[in-house]
Amino acid sequence: MNVEDIFHPYSDIDFEEHALALFQHQYEKNEVYREFCNMLKINVKEIVSVFKIPFLPISFFKTHQVKTGNFEAEVVFRSSGTSGNETSKHFVKNAALYEHTFLNSFEHFYGNPRNYCFLALLPNYLEQSVCSAEAEPQSSLIYMMNRFISGSKYAESGYYLYNHEELFEKLTFLKEKKVKTVLFGVSFALMDFAEKYTVSFPDLMVFETGGMKGRRTEIVKEELHLNLCNAFGVRKIHSEYGMCELLSQAYSNGDNLFASPQWMKLLLRDEKDPLHCDETLVTGAINVIDFANLHSCAFIATDDLGKRNPNGLIEILGRLDAAQVKGCNLIYWG
Repeated sequence: MNVEDIFHPYSDIDFEEHALALFQHQYEKNEVYREFCNMLKINVKEIVSVFKIPFLPISFFKTHQVKTGNFEAEVVFRSSGTSGNETSKHFVKNAALYEHTFLNSFEHFYGNPRNYCFLALLPNYLEQSVCSAEAEPQSSLIYMMNRFISGSKYAESGYYLYNHEELFEKLTFLKEKKVKTVLFGVSFALMDFAEKYTVSFPDLMVFETGGMKGRRTEIVKEELHLNLCNAFGVRKIHSEYGMCELLSQAYSNGDNLFASPQWMKLLLRDEKDPLHCDETLVTGAINVIDFANLHSCAFIATDDLGKRNPNGLIEILGRLDAAQVKGCNLIYWG
């Protein structure tokens, strides 16, 4: 399997053929994934559809080194998690592949990232990551934002922790200069800012990600987005759906509805039967196919819930609760 085979448009038939070939490759070369399939008594010869491919529970990234082949990782990404929780680790063979993936993902939906000024309000990620020239960050999100900020043609791009007044002044300046601006923030930090400041910046693109991280009470997306729209004077809130265990990102340009780049697909599985995944399901837990996960596992069963709208976009409904996750693990392992 070659990296250059990943990033191009796929017909439905091409996507399925590539997915099946990648499944065969990862079954052969990924010891953890192969053991998982064997425990399920999967007959590899019977896997003739993407809906029959076994999806590895995302929790395996907390307990195993999920690698396709033997290699020394150039970078190891760790999930943010909450205090006291075990975190996932993604062993990335080639950091350049990750860069190529997130740059292509963003450009697919929004154009060349160089043409935007990026402001990042990600205090918890910064606090948990290494953000210096001497070492790579542990957070895949911070790694991505580092690249967006350093690659932007605007010197005003940069990070913010809790210096909300400075961020307010920078947003006001960029609005006056009519600069194409992206504010990328974790949900709780955006809400903290929104309670103190109001910015009428209709052309601003606000991206929320990461949830409340235990810092604030969780609220429904509609309420969160309404509050943020009022605070920033925008018509809609964008979102990014990515995680430590994936190299690709899906994006929403409003209404919490996510689309994927050509090499990534979000599928739904039955909440009570994790091996049942098909295109007729309207709601269910989310499975992800990510061709960029060439060197780990491209077939991931997440702990997120989703709903498919008539246009094929996926609405993120929230997380499976602890009982559902435990139940799924019991079903997987018998």
